[in-house]
Amino acid sequence: MKIVSARYKELRATAMGEVNDALRTFPDIINLGLGDPDFITDDVIINNACLDAKAGHTRYTDYRGDPELRKEISGFYENEYNLAIGDDEIFITTGGCHAMYLALEAILNDGDEVLVQSPCFTPYPDQVRLARGVPIEVPTYEENRFQLREDVLAGLITEKTRALIINTPNNPTGSCFSLDTLQMIARFANDHDLIVIADDIYTSYSYENPFVPIISLPGMRERTITINSFSKNFIMTGWRIGNIVAPAELVRVIQHINENVVFTVPSISQRAAIHALRNRQIQDSVLETYKNRTSQLAKQINSTPNMSVITPHMGTFYLFINIRKTGLSSNEVSKRILNEAHVLVLPGVDFGKCGEGYIRVSCTVSQDNLTEAFERIGYMDIFS
Repeated sequence: MKIVSARYKELRATAMGEVNDALRTFPDIINLGLGDPDFITDDVIINNACLDAKAGHTRYTDYRGDPELRKEISGFYENEYNLAIGDDEIFITTGGCHAMYLALEAILNDGDEVLVQSPCFTPYPDQVRLARGVPIEVPTYEENRFQLREDVLAGLITEKTRALIINTPNNPTGSCFSLDTLQMIARFANDHDLIVIADDIYTSYSYENPFVPIISLPGMRERTITINSFSKNFIMTGWRIGNIVAPAELVRVIQHINENVVFTVPSISQRAAIHALRNRQIQDSVLETYKNRTSQLAKQINSTPNMSVITPHMGTFYLFINIRKTGLSSNEVSKRILNEAHVLVLPGVDFGKCGEGYIRVSCTVSQDNLTEAFERIGYMDIFS
């Protein structure tokens, strides 16, 4: 008897899923692989969420999410971006990945093609496939600061193209789309009648310029699905809480899908998110720490032979390091760094074909550990 569906036979673990196995390799390993912030959720969030739980917020919430949280999200868009988002345009999810699943499931017909900005968050292609779509990688390049180009998009569009996934600030490159790039994407989406799924989960980590949501650009309100997450912006990865902002018609479909998946999001996590939004000044010191770490490490990298990284660093807490001068593949370099330096990094090719020649590091360990990690790497013969 064949137990496993044919749809899943070719699936393999993502780069993130393989991290746990690698961490057991050496007792002194320095983990620069997973983007899980090394800070603890702020006490104001934890303590108020606990009080809310004791006050009775332990039951199912409204199917679209706690009304208080939806109101806070609407207020956030009004205060931060001067955007009036209606209550019926907001849906609460169990994190960004759940939001992406719901979005793709709601919009894709079998065989629809989805353009995916690449290098990309490793689950995107399989998330598209699981919704019976076809992912199409849209390469970006360091020489262009990893900006999407209109000619590249135009060369990939077909009659089956349904949507475009963008992520800025970007995991893994750290790139932030310029306003010119965002305006080009908006024009392109309108010209070709595309839905844009904007994975806006690192918005607070736009270091050089204020973040601009593509939903705010002309003609994009009715064709944008925005995915938000509290995981990185508010150091709440374990709370598993996020949300979707989308046209009300689509939110209604997403609600019907979700009723058969997780029903409602954990009530206590939703209360925590309310307090995060009400106290978002708590982000400031954490963001400054990550900005300083990435900046300091970029200097160390650029003083090491056979590796380089774009400076000044643009966003997120990731660095996408060019290792082409080694003459080795990103998989080969990552394995040698693990075995010789006992440092876990991720090969760039895991983030898309155009990620070959790079490795990604996450600056979610202390500055001392970052310095030590690259001191160890610097002793390797391919970097000396």
